[in-house]
Amino acid sequence: MTSTPSANAQAGSGPRGLAANGPAADRADKLMLFGQFVGDWDVDFTVHGPDGARQTEKAEWHFGWILEGPAIQDVWIVPRREERDKSSPVKSDYGTTIRFYDPAIDAWRVVYVSPLHGDLLTFVARQVGDEIVLEGRDPDGSPMRWIFSEITGQSFRWRRVVSPDGGKTWRLHKEMCVRRAEPPQ
Repeated sequence: MTSTPSANAQAGSGPRGLAANGPAADRADKLMLFGQFVGDWDVDFTVHGPDGARQTEKAEWHFGWILEGPAIQDVWIVPRREERDKSSPVKSDYGTTIRFYDPAIDAWRVVYVSPLHGDLLTFVARQVGDEIVLEGRDPDGSPMRWIFSEITGQSFRWRRVVSPDGGKTWRLHKEMCVRRAEPPQ
């Protein structure tokens, strides 16, 4: 059965009730750990092969408040949408992450979905010094960390590190150098 959108639905506007105007007031201080990233970002995305080879592509990353403010959702897209019709060394990809602060564990619960790869990853995230460290498992079951570091109001670095030996050693798999996007003119 096929349905047609209602007259007041707009293309790309998302489901009604998903987007929020800001953080939930009852936990706004805790929410700013990831709330500081709300907005649009330009990305230099690099995949590091086990042999030392690198592939770099321009990407985009968008963060926003959702569900009346207790959670943040992001979407990242590689290569950038305007680059998709060009030849690219990195296979096209995109994914979305939902993050929410859980006071019961004084940490963030994080779920990442990559429909092109069939990935559903879960993490627990905490601030560790000046970094934000998300700990979870790679799709093959190996320990994995996503690390936000070198965080300023205008830029940050993100790394995905994996451990093939149960956490004894870590290998840089992916990284992003991220800069706040210029507002559209």
